[in-house]
Amino acid sequence: MSNSTRLEHDLLGDREVPANVYYGVHSLRAVENFPITGTPISNSPDLVNALACVKQAAALANRDLGLLDADRAQAIVAACEEIRRGALHDQFIIDVIQGGAGTSTNMNTNEVIANRALELMGRARGDYDVLHPNEHVNLSQSTNDAVPTALKIATWIGIHQLIDAMETLRLAFDAKSSEFKDILKMGRTQLQDAVPMTLGQEFSTYSVMLSEDEQRLREASSMICEINMGATAVGTGINSHPEYARKVCLHLTHITGIPFVTAANLVEATQDAGAFVQVSGVLKRVAIKLSKVCNDLRLLSSGPRAGLGEINLPPMQAGSSIMPGKVNPVIPEVVNQIAFEVIGNDVTVSFAAEAGQLQLNAFLPIIAHSIFKSLKHLRNGCRTLAERCVRGITANRDRLNEHMNRSVGIITALNPYIGYANATEVAQDALRTGRSVSDLVLERKLLTKEQLDHVLRPETLTQPLATSGIPSAQSKLPPEERKAS
Repeated sequence: MSNSTRLEHDLLGDREVPANVYYGVHSLRAVENFPITGTPISNSPDLVNALACVKQAAALANRDLGLLDADRAQAIVAACEEIRRGALHDQFIIDVIQGGAGTSTNMNTNEVIANRALELMGRARGDYDVLHPNEHVNLSQSTNDAVPTALKIATWIGIHQLIDAMETLRLAFDAKSSEFKDILKMGRTQLQDAVPMTLGQEFSTYSVMLSEDEQRLREASSMICEINMGATAVGTGINSHPEYARKVCLHLTHITGIPFVTAANLVEATQDAGAFVQVSGVLKRVAIKLSKVCNDLRLLSSGPRAGLGEINLPPMQAGSSIMPGKVNPVIPEVVNQIAFEVIGNDVTVSFAAEAGQLQLNAFLPIIAHSIFKSLKHLRNGCRTLAERCVRGITANRDRLNEHMNRSVGIITALNPYIGYANATEVAQDALRTGRSVSDLVLERKLLTKEQLDHVLRPETLTQPLATSGIPSAQSKLPPEERKAS
């Protein structure tokens, strides 16, 4: 063995490992076996920290139960705390997509913690007779309870980071709703003129949609607080102390601040990926809502002259290499693409969860990779949409007024005053002649100018309002004139 390597052993035999690394032979073989994405698990720092939390809680529980001596426990805990502060993340080298239900991830974690703990004890890396990755760091555990628990920690953190980002976006829409509260516009259904509303009302709906999904995410995060630590291989708890599950859950809750509970049936909890399916489904819901909002922003800002052009998105970059002056809605477009990805990730999670067999789901790595991508990209998308788009949106008042004046949609507001039959005739004439609804109503003496002005006030057009106190001009005419008109 050369000075630049150390010799390690596994069931396949001896293998030289670089002397300066903290991972060991299991990690090295896994890197060779899974050259899939080129993205290591260190790309998800929340997962690395979560793995350290699990190993720290296990060491403390084993110490409490007399299964691990104080010196080894202290060294393991100290190594875990260093990792949680950001140290040694580059030593977590396993590809995010891997076979083995996460065993490679678990062994990578065990080896890094063991070798750093050995250093803290004044020993050389690889001196596993003193402190072993399996015998001590993995004591009372299996990949099948340690890794799913770490995934739940990282997912819980990611959910709450996403909620914070969604709040940022929601507050940006709230601000625009207030800014645009008095600007009248035409509402549309099925892309056709409907009835008047305010631009503020339109933007307030985006805020409410986000608020609802923030709550759905909180509900989903509560579902992943049930863990299977103590299950070991299949849920029977083999090779663990009867009190271990309870103690490790208490330590994990203290370390993370997450209110974990031990699953009532560890066999069921070890094979069931339903909590991840639920989370992924909610992320898909968030993505669909965000994409719908971005579709609206692109449509409302379309043009600027040959489209709706009712709002102006802040220009972010030149939009064309050939068309001078063109500016595209690039921020909503990128969020649309995030949504498409998240929807696809949910399909992946669904297939992977369904494919679990008997006492274990072997496909947790792809479930985790899909959910972590969705969480990260949605979080970044929300912040980008808020900061680089929504906060800079302005209203094109002239275009909004033009659409209001030209639309026959306001005729619906006149139904209670002039009747459906009269309103229909006015609408047909307006469409045929291009004249405004207001001019035709006055010409036909269906309402006076004062009555029309009252009906067409923003507060009258955009909210429920009693109409009985506003008699129509027709009701004041003699019967023969009403009939003639």
